[in-house]
Amino acid sequence: MPPLTITAIYAALITGIFLALSLRVIRYRRSHRLGLGDAGDKSLLKRMRAQANCAEYAPIGLILLALIEAQGTPGWVVHIFGLTLLIGRALHAYGFSASPPVMKLRIAGMMLTLFALATMALGLLAHSLF
Repeated sequence: MPPLTITAIYAALITGIFLALSLRVIRYRRSHRLGLGDAGDKSLLKRMRAQANCAEYAPIGLILLALIEAQGTPGWVVHIFGLTLLIGRALHAYGFSASPPVMKLRIAGMMLTLFALATMALGLLAHSLF
């Protein structure tokens, strides 16, 4: 099996988004001397949820991306799904994290993410069954 070079690109880029979101949480905690939990701080909770949302959706997206690449999907198609997932995660992170939140970006980000997940999953299922 050839290496998953296309998936590796998007895994690295999406990890960058996750790290940026993580640093926002860490910096806020340090500057406000907050340890575990959210201490009822709505700004910290918003940062934590933005990070958690990325942690919830990015892994399944990258697993699906790796699977479609491993199944021999043409590289340009893998790139389209990788870009869709990357842009979706970036838009959602920015829209969610902005003060005040930018709902249009947040919604667009989730729509792109869910489109990529659903389409890759259905494609894998169809490829496996037929």
